[in-house]
Amino acid sequence: MTGPAGVPPAPARPEAVAPELVARLRSRISGRLAAHTTTASDPPPDALIARFIAEELVAHARDTITDGGVPLTAKAEAALARELQHTFTGLGGLQRWLDDPNVEDVFANGCDNVWIRTTGGVMVRVPPIAASDDELIELVRVAAARSGQEERRFDRGSPSLSLRLSGGHRLFAVMAVSKRPTLAIRRNVLQHVTLDDLVQRGELTPGLRDLIAAMVRARKNLVICGGTGVGKTTLLRAAAGAIGAHERIVTVEDAFEVGLDENTDAHPNTPALQQREPNLEGVGGIDMTTMVKWGLRMRPDRVIVGESRGAEAVPMLLAMSQGNDGSMCTIHASSSKQALSRLAMYVMQAPMQLTFDAANVLIGQAVDFVLHLDVATDGTRVLSSIRQVLETDGTQVTSNEIYRPGPDRRAVPAAPLRADTLDDLTAAGLDLDRLAADRW
Repeated sequence: MTGPAGVPPAPARPEAVAPELVARLRSRISGRLAAHTTTASDPPPDALIARFIAEELVAHARDTITDGGVPLTAKAEAALARELQHTFTGLGGLQRWLDDPNVEDVFANGCDNVWIRTTGGVMVRVPPIAASDDELIELVRVAAARSGQEERRFDRGSPSLSLRLSGGHRLFAVMAVSKRPTLAIRRNVLQHVTLDDLVQRGELTPGLRDLIAAMVRARKNLVICGGTGVGKTTLLRAAAGAIGAHERIVTVEDAFEVGLDENTDAHPNTPALQQREPNLEGVGGIDMTTMVKWGLRMRPDRVIVGESRGAEAVPMLLAMSQGNDGSMCTIHASSSKQALSRLAMYVMQAPMQLTFDAANVLIGQAVDFVLHLDVATDGTRVLSSIRQVLETDGTQVTSNEIYRPGPDRRAVPAAPLRADTLDDLTAAGLDLDRLAADRW
């Protein structure tokens, strides 16, 4: 299966490897590793595993011939060796897709109903990633154990798991509440991304790149919104590149994904906070609201909330309006206007039970711009709308859509910016003439 013209091809299907054979040989190798007595002359652990794999493959070929069967081809044997290596040092049948730069999403509806979505938007069904659903559950637990984060459960008592894999990939899995264990992995194709990268990918124009960079330098508070998989976190990460290296940033997320703390050259002073799930007794959990409050006590210049979806909207908006100018967050919304009403809903649902009018006042005082992302008619992720928040009278948040979605959903100029805002942005380096001449 291939995509339309200009779209990267789907990854080539790997040589088929029977999950049952992988499981059987893995069990034999695990037994050898458990029985092995470590000595000073032993090779490194990975090399020892590779040696045992090679020896077991030779033994398997010999047994197959003895039984009158046909041994594996060299290509199939190499694929089997990789699969076995992945079960010990990677994530088993998932690892091949995590390593593939052409894969954007991985979906498993049970061990043998597995799909990938390519960076070109093509959906392809691929071979099983585990020999059984129980083995798939164990694979998810291994991923949690190897994530290097706070231990996260995955069992009937805690049937969902959200975590960040090495490489920045985001995994979410459920069991017990679904007929079969199910997982979705969003690969982080662009970990260290810049606004220039998004221009090259056709997601921004040069003028929009300059406008967003000027907003960040001018310390405007930004809300980045859109549907699932449109690149909200990617744009947030790219926009943060305009923040000076001398500034202290605190990021708060439900599961680590933004990763600004890992780019120590660009953001050397960036602690990253993550909410904590309750323990087996149901205690010890720390929610996003508390994490945002803790982040503010760390005296940041800016706060970045990976995704606002609840009561944490209140301390985040308070931070934006009380001195932490230039803060950012993402939110799910189908338009830039809807993002404001969603924020109001989250504020009103918070324990302090603010009224609708009070929620609008808080939003109007905190948010400067809302950036909405969408998918263009040609399948490209694009910036579709920019809305400037003007003021509020309590009954509503007044705003102007300075860029609106065009016929292909790409942002086109609409209402003008306020004069005082233009002054702020030009002082931050925005070239108004170049912006006026900008085109997709």
